[in-house]
Amino acid sequence: MKKVKALEIKKKYCQAAVLRALNAKLDICTLEIPELLQGQVLVKILYSGVCRSQLMEINGGRGEDPWLPHLLGHEGSGVVIAVGDKVTKVQPGDEVILGWIKGFGLDAPGAKYRCGEELINSGRVTTFSNYTVASESRVFLKPWGMAFDSAVLFGCALPTGAGMVLNDIKPSKYQSVVILGLGGIGISALMAAKALGIENIIAIDVSDEKLEWARALGVKGIKSTDARIKQQVLEWTNGGGDYCIESAGQTSTIELGFSLIRAGGGKLVFASHPPDSEFIKLKPHELISGKQISGTWGGSVNPEHDIQKMYKLFRDAKMPIDTLLTKRYPLDKINDALEDLKVGKVFRPLIEMAH
Repeated sequence: MKKVKALEIKKKYCQAAVLRALNAKLDICTLEIPELLQGQVLVKILYSGVCRSQLMEINGGRGEDPWLPHLLGHEGSGVVIAVGDKVTKVQPGDEVILGWIKGFGLDAPGAKYRCGEELINSGRVTTFSNYTVASESRVFLKPWGMAFDSAVLFGCALPTGAGMVLNDIKPSKYQSVVILGLGGIGISALMAAKALGIENIIAIDVSDEKLEWARALGVKGIKSTDARIKQQVLEWTNGGGDYCIESAGQTSTIELGFSLIRAGGGKLVFASHPPDSEFIKLKPHELISGKQISGTWGGSVNPEHDIQKMYKLFRDAKMPIDTLLTKRYPLDKINDALEDLKVGKVFRPLIEMAH
């Protein structure tokens, strides 16, 4: 099949949200779509998710940003419009998921767009635009029957959260799992544990609404601000959780999670990370007593295999994954979506692209 270049199609421009300066609102701009390079894929974006990682990038939580101005977003869904040379995994017309976790395929560099005379950078995947150029290694075939809006969740939140359960901790039915932080990743981990039939799951969050949602699934819940939190969790787990999955992304919550696991083999796994300037404080004696702590890179996921596996797991267990999609926004309201995520008004904002 002939490989179609981006400039050979009618669509030469896209609407995009651009980060021009740290701690600033995103600008909505019209960008010129570049000609595709080897290993790049042009995708018509239908939906994009918004993750706390973008809040950290915007607020400078990862230090200096040498790539400004640039695009953002790392989870989306859409349809392949064109492919660059040597792309074999997808072809025009394929329905796809875009995600930040590297999969099979060429690892092409980020595209460079133009806004007039200004050069706009991007990474190997960005999704805050109605068309995007992504690396083949960040584009994955959407499982048949999966809705495009739900598919967004399989670009980051669900693979990371469910991957922590399925790949990183692999609990047995009778072990206890503490989920600390009910954002997109935490809720995904909770649903994966529930789908596997884990009997003793404990949810911890600051939000009463999120805890009520967890309790409705048959999970124990307690507020992170409860003065009795440690005592209560130790009672529910007979001395400490076998596992704790932390996804709130704060040094204080990582330290709290470590205090809630049992000596002699309890394990804490965390997905998000605090700003680079902050450090975790742990008592060395707790480590030599047998407690374990580790981070995870996207739930140790192989996207080509695990997306299909997770979709089937959630579908067969009738897990309400669409619960995460509490509010939709047009692209020109993306700053509202970021603010709502920051203050905890939504689980996972969904940007619905106009075409």
